Parts: sequence; C-alpha cells; structure tokens
Amino acid sequence: MYYSFCVTHLVQISPPDTRPHAIVIGSGFGGLAAAVRLGARGYRVTVLERLDAPGGRAYVFRQDGFTFDAGPTIVTAPFLLEELWALCGKQLAEDVELRPITPFYRIRFHDGRSFNYTGDAAAMRAEVARFSPGDVAGYEKFMAASQEIFRVGFEQLADVPFTRWTDMAKLVPQLLKLGSLRSVYGMVAKYIRNEELRTVLSFHPLLVGGNPFAASSIYSLICFLERRWGVHFAMGGTGRLVQGLVGLILGQGNSVRCNTEIAEILVEDGAACGVRLADGSCLHADIVVSNACAAFTYKNLLPAKHRKTWTDRRIARGKYSMSLFVWYFGTRRQYPDVAHHTIMLGPRYRALLADIFKHHHLAEDFSLYLHRPTATDPSLAPEHCDAFYVLAPVPHLDSGTDWQTQAEPYRQAIMRSLSETLLPGLEDEIASSRMMTPLDFEQRLLSYRGAAFGLEPLLTQSAWFRPHNQSEDIKHLYLVGAGTHPGAGLPGVLSSARILDRVVPDAKIFA
Repeated sequence: MYYSFCVTHLVQISPPDTRPHAIVIGSGFGGLAAAVRLGARGYRVTVLERLDAPGGRAYVFRQDGFTFDAGPTIVTAPFLLEELWALCGKQLAEDVELRPITPFYRIRFHDGRSFNYTGDAAAMRAEVARFSPGDVAGYEKFMAASQEIFRVGFEQLADVPFTRWTDMAKLVPQLLKLGSLRSVYGMVAKYIRNEELRTVLSFHPLLVGGNPFAASSIYSLICFLERRWGVHFAMGGTGRLVQGLVGLILGQGNSVRCNTEIAEILVEDGAACGVRLADGSCLHADIVVSNACAAFTYKNLLPAKHRKTWTDRRIARGKYSMSLFVWYFGTRRQYPDVAHHTIMLGPRYRALLADIFKHHHLAEDFSLYLHRPTATDPSLAPEHCDAFYVLAPVPHLDSGTDWQTQAEPYRQAIMRSLSETLLPGLEDEIASSRMMTPLDFEQRLLSYRGAAFGLEPLLTQSAWFRPHNQSEDIKHLYLVGAGTHPGAGLPGVLSSARILDRVVPDAKIFA
C-alpha cells in the first residue's frame, strides 16, 4: 500500500489495479460464474447488472415476510458450484447449505394419481411396477441408455466450445449411434409402453425450454444426471447461491454494479473493447462477456455492421423456447402434504405442448409446476405460513396474447385448479401475491420474444448450431448463459462459463 499525507490525517491510497479488464454484462448464474473464473485467471472483472440486485432470472422477491425465488429452484450437478468456490480457495459449504430433496418431483396426473420420482433405483422400479409391471425391464434399459447419453452429451461435450463446424462433424456418428435424431419422448417410447410412464420419463426438456416431442433425445441425459448427483435446494433460497457468488467476486478484488444498463458493446478493429452505458459514459475492457439473452445481445447491443453471422434475419428465423407464467404467493396456513416439487399434469400432454410450441396458442387448460420451498426451509415464510410459486409453460409473445388483460384471469383459473386439488380453500388463504408473465421476460429480463430459455433446444439449434461461446465475428466477445452452448438449466449455464477457460486468452497477453 502507498500513503500520502493530507492536511489533517493520513490517507491510505491503494495502488492502481493493472490487471487486464473484463466486463461481464448481466449477473445471472452464467455471468457470475464467468466473473469468478475470469478473476481466478488474473482478470480485473466488472459485472454490470441493469436491475437493482444481482441474479438475473435468479432474482429474489421479498414481500410481506415471504421470500420468493424468482426463477431457478432445482440444483443439480453441485460439483459445478463447488468448482467455483475451490477456485477462490474456499468450500461451497462454508457459504451455502445444499440439502437433498426427495422425492425429486411428485408428478400428479389429472385423475389424481401420483408418481414419486426419486434417485433411488429400487424405489423407482417399485413406482414403475405400480403403474405398469411390464415396463420395469424397459425402464432399466431406458436408464442405461440415459447413462450412455450422459457420458457423451454431458461428460464429454458440455464444456466443448464448438467454435468450428468440424467439432460437430466429428461427433455425428456417435450422436447418430445414440439415437439423437429421436425426440426425448421417442426415446422413452422405445422402451416404455405405458403412457403415464412415458410422460413421467419425458418431461425433463421442459426444464430447459424444450418440447419433449421435438427436443433431441440427447436431453434424456437429464434423467441419469439427476440420479448421479441428486436434486438439491439451497437453504435460504436460490438467492443464497447468488449472494455467495457475489461474495467470491468481491473477495477477488472485483466488483458487481447494479442499476447499470448497457446501451452498446463497443467494437474497434473487429474486437470488443468495452461498453457504452445508457447514461452515455463508456467503460474500456480488454474482453467483454455477455450473459444477456444471446438474441438480445446481437440484435440490440451490437450494430448490424459488426454482425455477419447473427443477422437480424437469422435471429428472427430461429425457433424460440416457450415462455412462462409464474404466480408467487404466500398462504396464511401450511399445506404439509404438498411436496417440495410437484408437477401437476393437465388433461392433455402432447396436444397442450403443440399449442405452446407449434401453434403459439394460449390454451384454456394447463400443466403446472408447483414449488413449495417451505417444505424444506420454513424460514422462507412467516411462522405457520407457506411460500409457493406455481409456474405454467405458455407460448412466447408470438402468441399475441394480451397479458396486461389476460394475466389476472389466467391466475384465477390456476388458483381455482389448485384450490380444487392440492391446496383446498386457497382463495381465502392468500397472504401475499405477485405475477410474472412473458411481458416481464421481455421487458424486465430482456429476453427476445419473451422466451424464457432462449433458442428452443432442438438438435439443429444445439452445440455448433447455437450462438457460440466465442463470438463468430467479433474478437474478445464471449457469451454465457442459456442462449449459448450448452443451453439452459443450472448445469448448462454453469458449463457455459466453464467453456471460457478454453476460449478466453490468458490475462497476461493483455499485460
């Protein structure tokens, strides 16, 4: 440290920080993980977030004594988080307790029957036998296939940059051998005859924005991934993970700035060199990493003259994931029989998904994901109360739905359905309430078309076909998050940051 004397007291002056500068746009899990990794490699990192608090889709709402995680609630592959803490010489458990959840999900069919989905192989065989004894052997074969796909799709490919088309071409024979041309549902149907079990084993693409009837069977690896590492919940809410990551970044001598909106990524001589803020000021950087929606990044933050690959036309021609309607609510009473994660299936499965993904039609019926975190952590609600959110997959904004007028009627329909099934008397028990619609995804989270997960995870929009982690046209510009490879979901966005270790140059080249 250096010191200088002023008239009345000794002033401590820190030496100038000469580390190469990296700017990270957005503070979702991808951006925060990228910041930690870049900091560990010797970069001075500034994370810029337009909202008033970090987290992005993992923002936290607090109201009326309740804590609501805005987005991700399912933690799988925790080793990806443990890696980030290890890079800072710490242990994840020092800051965050991850508690295993069982069952992973309780899947409730429209007729009231339920399937408890767990990571216990024997318990799963018993559940399968309860629905269809003849499908037990097929289930075992499906899980073996899921494991093989996991070994390739996750262990070998999740952190491969796919910067060249040859990277993809080399894998085609292996992908074809694994049946990647089939859909997830098609892969399940190859082994399972019972329709309810086909639904149970094929819904996972919805967790990453995909239609089980269209998403490549590569995504069936999620079944084995969950068995391999389990499903966890961060005590205190997912926001505790965000707080922990911010703490790591600050501990590296780096910064997170909220209420800071980006107007443009600056490009000079074909390379990203900083950003211009909405207030007109500019920040220089040696590299820029965008954790914003990939389509928004290219369409709104980069002038067309710098883009040859992701042109406005190509962006518009992409097929985008569904959006979400989310109702956060707290109740004056508890519902102890409701599991932490419940999937409530409506009367239709294939037809409803066609309405959402293909026809872009908001149907009158729905399937729901009900999250009750107070089943595991009562501290998220006042005493003797419960915190919930209920999520319905809905079409993105190409549906033309007027959510300003439709949101409340849609919420009431969901409330009536919950009151008639899992949450009796719900109408009279609401203590806190707020909603998020596709408009919020577009206007608050800047997601193109209000799609909650970026490009739909089709085979033709995966790996090399997805926006690259290293920009195809602009040097020193990188992408992380759901919109780039390998895709959405917590393991996906954390892996996208992991890829930066392979494509971002060592900090010393900028010294």
